[in-house]
Amino acid sequence: MTKAGRGRCELCLRDDVERTIHHLTPREFGGGPEDTSKLCIPCHKQIHALYPNSELAIRLNTIEKLQDDPEMKKYLNWIKKQPAGKLPRIRKSSYRRR
Repeated sequence: MTKAGRGRCELCLRDDVERTIHHLTPREFGGGPEDTSKLCIPCHKQIHALYPNSELAIRLNTIEKLQDDPEMKKYLNWIKKQPAGKLPRIRKSSYRRR
């Protein structure tokens, strides 16, 4: 993960969090440097725990699509209540294994 400094996570909208660069369209599927967003570490890990890169490239390639996804909505409702410095344990979802 490439670090992006502290600031606001573009996905969960928490402030003063350590952020990383997330490729909205994974590089292996043609995503480039202009196709990125700055996400907190927990959000970035959660996305990759839930979805394979192929699904991210086709179906979840914008912040809005990620925020509207039912699985991500559950996570976002929870993470928004967590302190900015908390790094929760992220487990792979059964959804991803299908």
